[in-house]
Amino acid sequence: MRIGFAGLGNMGGRMSACIVRAGRPVLGYDVRPANVAAASATTAGSVGEVVDGSDIVLLSLPDSHVVEAVVLGDDGVLAHARPGLIVIDLSTAAPDSTTRIHARLSEKGAAYLDAGISGGAAAAERGALTLMVGGDLDTLDLARPVLDLFAAQVFHCGPSGAGHTVKLLNNFLNAIALSATAEVMVAGRKAGLDLDVLLAVLNASSGVNFATLNRFPKIIHGDYLEGGLTNSLMLKDVNLYVELAARLGVASLNAAGPVASFGMARALGYADEISNTVVDAIGDLSGGVRLQEKP
Repeated sequence: MRIGFAGLGNMGGRMSACIVRAGRPVLGYDVRPANVAAASATTAGSVGEVVDGSDIVLLSLPDSHVVEAVVLGDDGVLAHARPGLIVIDLSTAAPDSTTRIHARLSEKGAAYLDAGISGGAAAAERGALTLMVGGDLDTLDLARPVLDLFAAQVFHCGPSGAGHTVKLLNNFLNAIALSATAEVMVAGRKAGLDLDVLLAVLNASSGVNFATLNRFPKIIHGDYLEGGLTNSLMLKDVNLYVELAARLGVASLNAAGPVASFGMARALGYADEISNTVVDAIGDLSGGVRLQEKP
């Protein structure tokens, strides 16, 4: 299958590079032309050119507004869609938007899979992402050899929209763990604790989570693991979860913490910094605390 890719930023660029390293050429388009070269892709002049030159088109875009513009806009995916085309949206997007796009592409005989991703920039770099996919299982089976080039695990979660729904649920838990752990680590620093010891205790106790295991052992020594989700994008994902919960009639009692944390980080100037810097935003409001600076 000829592979096309639209959206070659932090995540898309790394996924594209994995595909190329496996010996498969990628026809790519990004609004920033330099990203195409960095992703080791062949440059296309437009999204429509990517679709015309590909059998499977991967999308990695900031949000549903951009996805809809790329898919439904002039010279977009829908305008060039044809029977047999497979489109896979690797973005974090609103499930209701996803199902609408699925229906529009189906009218032209094209397949649409929503594939939320997890693992961050590090996993994308080494081709070890987790994918949560919604849509037709037979289509996923056709696309799996391509997805396996940058994913270690691929889960079929259900019909169209299910993959993006699972992604929002996962990202909400991720946001809670990151923001809450950031607060705890700032408190630990102000209490004069050895943060390496604190993390060792947490990771052997009931407070253990992804942030204590994988993020803060680096952050406390000044490595913020650059290249992942920004504070603005994390806030966007949490708000998408809140909207989803409201549509489902689920009481969302725990959203206030991450909404406040990542909203505050954005307001304090960390909008486009990796979401791990939420700990510095909390530190700013706590007397200028930095975890790597011992009192």
